Amino acid sequence: MESADSQRGRDGGSQRRSPLDVIMSQIRRKRSASDRKPLGRFLSRTPDRTGIPEDGEFEGREDRGQGSGVVAAADSKRHVGWGQVCVFLQKLGKKADSRSLSLAHCDLTATDLLEIATLLQFLPHLEEMDISWNELIGGSLTELTCHLQHVNGLRTLRLCGCRLNTVDITALGEALSCVPLLEILDLSWNTSVGGSTLQGLLGKLHPSLRELHLVACQLTAADATLLGAMMAALPRLCVLDVSCNPQLTQEVDTGGFRELARSFSHTSSLTKLRLQACGLTADSLDALGGSLRYLPSVRELDLSCNKGLAGGLSCLTIHLAHVAHLESLDLHLCSLTHGDIEALVQVLPSLTELTELDISSNKEAGGVVHLLVSALPLMQMRRLPVKNCSLNEESVTALALAVPYLHSVDVSWCKVVGGHLELLLDALRPSVIQELRLSSCELTTDDLRCLATACRRGCLSSLRLLDLSYNGLVGDDGWCDLFAAGGLGSLEDMDLSLRPLTSGLCSAWLPTLLRALPQMPVLARLALQRWTVSPLERQQLDYCLRKRSVLLEWDPDNKDAASKVNQESPEESQPEE
Repeated sequence: MESADSQRGRDGGSQRRSPLDVIMSQIRRKRSASDRKPLGRFLSRTPDRTGIPEDGEFEGREDRGQGSGVVAAADSKRHVGWGQVCVFLQKLGKKADSRSLSLAHCDLTATDLLEIATLLQFLPHLEEMDISWNELIGGSLTELTCHLQHVNGLRTLRLCGCRLNTVDITALGEALSCVPLLEILDLSWNTSVGGSTLQGLLGKLHPSLRELHLVACQLTAADATLLGAMMAALPRLCVLDVSCNPQLTQEVDTGGFRELARSFSHTSSLTKLRLQACGLTADSLDALGGSLRYLPSVRELDLSCNKGLAGGLSCLTIHLAHVAHLESLDLHLCSLTHGDIEALVQVLPSLTELTELDISSNKEAGGVVHLLVSALPLMQMRRLPVKNCSLNEESVTALALAVPYLHSVDVSWCKVVGGHLELLLDALRPSVIQELRLSSCELTTDDLRCLATACRRGCLSSLRLLDLSYNGLVGDDGWCDLFAAGGLGSLEDMDLSLRPLTSGLCSAWLPTLLRALPQMPVLARLALQRWTVSPLERQQLDYCLRKRSVLLEWDPDNKDAASKVNQESPEESQPEE
């Protein structure tokens, strides 16, 4: 029997709950877990979660969908654009590169230039552009420059030999603001750049510019003044090449070149100064010499092909000691006198980092080579060309002191070398020399035998270029001994040509050469001009070289005959191993 309290409790409870509450409670208990809002959605988000999104979730997902669509459309456009770039370059026989656009020597027209310009938007990472030697685009450069804003990371722009005119240069100057990172600008071989057209670039070049090339632009003394004004805004300039502008140094006393020389005080970072064939005289050398104290970083100085400086080199050499880090000095074809050489000898001991000195094609230098050799830092010298210098026996003996250290030996057009080559070859050290130029030296058969001996000693194991052209006095035995000696495993370029208007038979030594070719695995060029061969010998040589893609240079009649050789050479025509 239940107690009264228990009974009252049950009754009381029943009185506080309505029948509707009881029914709703039962319904709630029967609801399955799947009918309720899952708790997990507040604690974690799983990739396989499905269901109705909460407030704002659907709207966010929709926004993200629209954003993804925009990105996908942009990617698709870039992909299509890159395809257009590839198709255009393929038509020109070029491969697409997102960082480099090289279209030199492609016979581009103004229409092509416009197409290139419209494709720049698909090359946002472009750093180098070279459209040199396309003469038909002259006068149309505006079509390209108005799109340069798409390649604002451009660092190199080369426009050599494009027949640019004043309008082109002005358009280029106006567009340079779009390429603030430009480091290299090459406008060489555009003759209309001279004559104050350069004014279009004044004040437009950025301080980032490191190289300015204006070779053969017909620059005048007025242009030299303009260049001087430009230099003040180019503190990082490292290379200035204004070679082959013979009018540049006119009116030295009234400004012009003197103004350019003075401007070098703003370009202390200059490392290469090239003034080849600029009409330099003693006066211009004096102006240049006075500025050398501002150029302590210069490592390469090219004054070659300036015959007007003959007798005035001392105007420069008294200042040359300021360029303590000079490594290369080029004075070839300058008509140097005995006095010029003596002035040079006086300053050479102070040029302790010099590695290259070119005095080629200075006739009077041949008799004083011994003075130069005694003043040079021989152990670090790498190049000392004395081509066409009228050497004598004393000079050859003196040169032998420098030969052990040289990477390149050039005594071409020095007749005294014939019969005395052994003096130079005995001085060679193994694995040092890379170029040996002995063209037109009146070499004899004995000289070639000495050369063969040097090959067997391993002295020419690193040789890449061997020039024995124009030496018609060498007998068949000399050629045979050379090719049979071996030791030319690094040779890439060999020239055995004879002089123009001469000829010779090579049947006696050609088989030896054919057997030697497999021992020259990297040979890329073989010149045999003016040598005559039989059709079968020509067929043998062509077969050997064609398999290795070696460029064979010989006379047109030989080329025509060689072109008739079948692709498959008969077994009997192959050279004996």
